Amino acid sequence: MLRIKYFIQQSWLLIIASFFFGLLIAIANAAWSPRIEQNKIAKINNLMAGLMPDAAKFQLEKTIEIESAKGKTIKTNIYKALSDTNSTLGYSFNCQGPGFADKIELIVAVDGNFEKIAGFDCLESNETPGFGDQIKSDYYRAQFKSVPAEELTLVKQGNEKNIDSEIVAISGATVSSEAVVKIINQSLPQIKNQMEKRN
Repeated sequence: MLRIKYFIQQSWLLIIASFFFGLLIAIANAAWSPRIEQNKIAKINNLMAGLMPDAAKFQLEKTIEIESAKGKTIKTNIYKALSDTNSTLGYSFNCQGPGFADKIELIVAVDGNFEKIAGFDCLESNETPGFGDQIKSDYYRAQFKSVPAEELTLVKQGNEKNIDSEIVAISGATVSSEAVVKIINQSLPQIKNQMEKRN
């Protein structure tokens, strides 16, 4: 009993300060959440436009649930890429999975029949600067353009200019390279299957 009393006497200021700062963080988070969400939507639109430059606009087609690599159910938004005449050019969606340092979230674009990958870009990534963050580089991302929308394989050596399902890993960043391939392999078949069922 004396120990508890002594602990309370010695730590009351720390307890009050922790509560106060925790409350401030919660208030700040609530205040900034709409702005953060707006910025994320703007970034998604910019990334989709970069992946499918011929699209005049993107409209939310549907929100579906898929299983992540860790077995968790996650929501993903499917956007339809439309031309000036409202014909479907393809689809774009967000997907995520674990990287080397933290979660990696991608925006992936495919053609209208889910036969070819138009490319991917990083919505969120905190991979190691100079190594893992090269998944954002043009030379790595270019390997995914126009490849068949089927299971991709990561290889340590090869010709990164070949348009096929073999993706050459980034030297010194195999884990990050593999994470991108795994995320796409995990999400694309599930999304394709659900989109085919909608008809």
